[in-house]
Amino acid sequence: MSARQTALQVLIACRKDGAWSNGVLKQMITRDRLDRRDAALATRLCYGVLQNRGLLDHYLRQLLTGKLSSLQPVVRDILHMGLYQILMMDKIPESAAVNESVLLAKKFCPGQKNASGLVNGVLRNAVRKKDTLEQPKGYAELYSHPQKLVDLLKANVGKKLAGMLKANNEIPSTAVQVNTLQVTAEELAAMLEAEGVQTEKHSWMENCLILSGTGNLEELSTFQKGLFYVQDPASKLSVLCAELPQNSRVLDCCAAPGGKSFAAAMAMEGTGNITSCDVHPHKVQLIQKGAQRLGIENLTALCRDATVFCKEWEDQMDGVLVDVPCSGYGIIRKKPDIRLKDPEEMESLPQLQLQILRNQARYVKKGGVLMYSTCTVLKRENEDVVDHFLRENPEFIPEELPLPSHIQQTRPGMLTLIPGEYDTDGFFICRLRRKV
Repeated sequence: MSARQTALQVLIACRKDGAWSNGVLKQMITRDRLDRRDAALATRLCYGVLQNRGLLDHYLRQLLTGKLSSLQPVVRDILHMGLYQILMMDKIPESAAVNESVLLAKKFCPGQKNASGLVNGVLRNAVRKKDTLEQPKGYAELYSHPQKLVDLLKANVGKKLAGMLKANNEIPSTAVQVNTLQVTAEELAAMLEAEGVQTEKHSWMENCLILSGTGNLEELSTFQKGLFYVQDPASKLSVLCAELPQNSRVLDCCAAPGGKSFAAAMAMEGTGNITSCDVHPHKVQLIQKGAQRLGIENLTALCRDATVFCKEWEDQMDGVLVDVPCSGYGIIRKKPDIRLKDPEEMESLPQLQLQILRNQARYVKKGGVLMYSTCTVLKRENEDVVDHFLRENPEFIPEELPLPSHIQQTRPGMLTLIPGEYDTDGFFICRLRRKV
């Protein structure tokens, strides 16, 4: 199976089955046994097309003799891939982009007599006209975000909008956190390099490496030995800002896949006790497997609903991590499909978020810390939820965030990280202290 065939099948699955691109891409790369080079190409093609569909359609309208809407969906997918290679990748020969796309049309559109000819004609036309194609005038087409989403994000991030939209269309780097219970960052980097993986220290997050040339991460011996786990620096920062003392009792209420719990275990140097919860049993198993792989012994994974009160935990926790379900608008670069969600369908999320925050706050002991976080940039899911909670619960107060010197909190005790600013996902972090 070639990288382009794998990439096309991922695009088809996303379109037909509503599959999440990051999950199905990982599955199909493993299924097709792609080597590191082909895995990297398939990943680049998938993300590139999904991130730029609106822009690619803008160009297609100029290259087609008929209507865009008349194209068969698979032919459109193939044209998107071919155009992306011709217009947005500088290391793919144009002839290879055209010829390989024609072969895909013959293989995946056997009942459509003119499919390969159409693909050949349109892409050769693109090669001839690529320097004279009309460029989009608005953000929606230029950055391939629905206009409704562009308007919503502008209302929340203001002048940072263009930088965020651009960052959303960049190929996400692979950030991993060093398992400091087992190894140092320098030792891990040397071991990864020996496995043929390129490593680079993150620009400001300690014990964080940026990897390239990994292929399937799970096949690396360093992964299998539990020497690192995948987690964005923003997510780790939300745990480090809690400043959990050693021997703390910590609850992570929406923990899957477990990154914040793992970060807490390492921050406490393996001491204390961490209870990691998720409402889905299969995700609880995922947390358990991750902890076992990393050699974390002070973690218990449980199946719990974060909205349901547990009497035995009342006033018992030194720290509670509340990373609530959210719209996900801070991680569009990793899940490009999120941009296609209707924002109106997620307007009820703040009610759920507030319900979870209220319930989890009951577990924080006096003097304990309550960390609220999301992977979105919308104020209605972030500051507004916290402000509502604080009006009801005056025994909690915002507390200054211990941040790197180049990062400034947006409000006392609160930080919104915007994609494109600090080499992280978009993220909201809030630290609240319960009065003694």
